[in-house]
Amino acid sequence: MSKKVTMKDIADKLDVSVVAVSKALSGKKGVSAELRSKIKRTADQMGYRVGGEQSKKTAHSNNIGIIVAERYISDNSFYFKFIRAISTELQAHGNYAFIHTLTLKNEEALILPDIFFYQRVDGIIILGQISDSYTKAVMDTKIPIVFLDFYNELTADRCVISDSFYGIYEITNYLIRNGHKNIAFVGNIHSTSSIQDRYLGYSKSLLEHNIPIHDYYIISDRDETGNMIPIELPLIMPTAFVCNCDEVACRLINQLKENGYLVPKDISVTGFDNSVYSSISVPNITTVEVNTENMAQIAVEALISSISRPAGKTKSTPGMIVVKGNIIYRDSVASLNYDEA
Repeated sequence: MSKKVTMKDIADKLDVSVVAVSKALSGKKGVSAELRSKIKRTADQMGYRVGGEQSKKTAHSNNIGIIVAERYISDNSFYFKFIRAISTELQAHGNYAFIHTLTLKNEEALILPDIFFYQRVDGIIILGQISDSYTKAVMDTKIPIVFLDFYNELTADRCVISDSFYGIYEITNYLIRNGHKNIAFVGNIHSTSSIQDRYLGYSKSLLEHNIPIHDYYIISDRDETGNMIPIELPLIMPTAFVCNCDEVACRLINQLKENGYLVPKDISVTGFDNSVYSSISVPNITTVEVNTENMAQIAVEALISSISRPAGKTKSTPGMIVVKGNIIYRDSVASLNYDEA
């Protein structure tokens, strides 16, 4: 039988007082949020159980945590479609969703939400990109995890993503078939994996058609923390903009109007996601629809499969699963093939 883990064991490991450990584990005031998270994470890793209960859990809670960074949540956020789809899919499997909004402060301080501790949840779905250090902290909990709409070298063995590369590749080809050769890309290519893939799809399309890729046509839309910034229009205007998401495309269309341009008569604009922004914009935006329902279904089934794996066996991971979207043709693109009549 393994040795019972005590508060003193945790205190000795972290070189803090037993009083600090007690306050952190009981939720009392007197310790910082960062230390509280560190103590709880260490207690969980050492096998400490509230009330001295050290036996391994044999029953599932049927609770699943959904963690989404605060920067991805807005009044009309595309991620609400994901959250709704995940919750619906979990209910179909007899599970319940606990949604936690991760603030930038807690992400930088590596403060994990309480749902990670004391086996309150059976698994976690991370929705959207988070920092590498926070990713490692989450994975260190050993709770089954699936990353949704985000991947990097740390998460590539357990993620479900939309085919951003091919979606933007197709929509850029569509612009070129309509006579556009001066095409700009709008998105901070250092911000998220999905924006990077969309930029690469845009680049591949231009390269295949022997169209030069100009630095002044690569336009940022957000800062390093993911917050939107004003879009700086290039001095040499393109005939079309490929935007990394519908929200940015909608903002750009409004900005173009303020500068005296007509969309699509003067300049065409495309988006990505098929979010609410694509339909409230005037004109409605030609975009790539992300299959949120299918992605949510795959993520939930992969997570439940990992959770249900018998004790003692290595937890399975789904690998990288890529889900293709499709173009929704609307009113924001004009043809420059004037001889087609």
